[in-house]
Amino acid sequence: MYKILKKEVLNSAVILMEVEAPYVAFRCEPGQFIIARIGDEGERIPLTIADFDREKNTITIVFQALGYSTKEMAKLEVGDSFLDFVGPLGSPAPFKKEWKRIIGVAGGVGSAPLYCQLKALAESGVSCDVIIGGRSAEFVILADLFAKFCDHVYIMTDDGTLGDKGVVTKKLEELIQAGEKYDHVITIGPLIMMKFVVQMTKQYDIPTSVSLNPIMIDGTGMCGGCRVTVGGETKFACVDGPDFDGFAVDFDECMKRQSFFKEEEHECNLRMAQ
Repeated sequence: MYKILKKEVLNSAVILMEVEAPYVAFRCEPGQFIIARIGDEGERIPLTIADFDREKNTITIVFQALGYSTKEMAKLEVGDSFLDFVGPLGSPAPFKKEWKRIIGVAGGVGSAPLYCQLKALAESGVSCDVIIGGRSAEFVILADLFAKFCDHVYIMTDDGTLGDKGVVTKKLEELIQAGEKYDHVITIGPLIMMKFVVQMTKQYDIPTSVSLNPIMIDGTGMCGGCRVTVGGETKFACVDGPDFDGFAVDFDECMKRQSFFKEEEHECNLRMAQ
């Protein structure tokens, strides 16, 4: 059993939990993920690692309580435990030694896995900036933590309640056109956001990595549910990723696959409300 040591409600839909998981904490690297399960009949929920502490033997996860299983997970409190907390899964983020300055672009809960990556890069001496986007001020998360190691933290909200009004690509293009130079862009968030970030960075020839989280079941490459097309080849996000070269990803196919079980999830939420 994997005990919850800390729980923090970040906004009306997003929860942060710190979980005691010694084996995962000892072996994990930024970019990898875990699969959690609440009970014997629970759904397997993949979550990218938001942070880890090898001395405390803990893993930090951040999730959005939208579907049936994540809403059930949100009911857990400090002292409760997960039945399963499997990991580390996936490949570590592909950092390169030649990177001197990078910028991260996050949308919504994408701030959590991006935080883990930028923190590791900053600790290795890379200069980091970050752009965080959200629908409103409520949905901008972890900005205070990014500020501890990022040179600049830019915030964009759809309604202008925090930072500048507009989408993350607007700020990124402003920075590039103002002469800011970046060796690489890391973007994590909704697929549509990452698609538009990549479309823009292609124009400026700035290499860009993305984190793909399509439907996952076993997390070991056996089920094939997380197939994605990268560079014209079939890849499995759970073992080949979740981070990929954004220029090579077929985003339209990935978005179509992600919507496969929307109706079933809606039915589960209806049953839960009864």
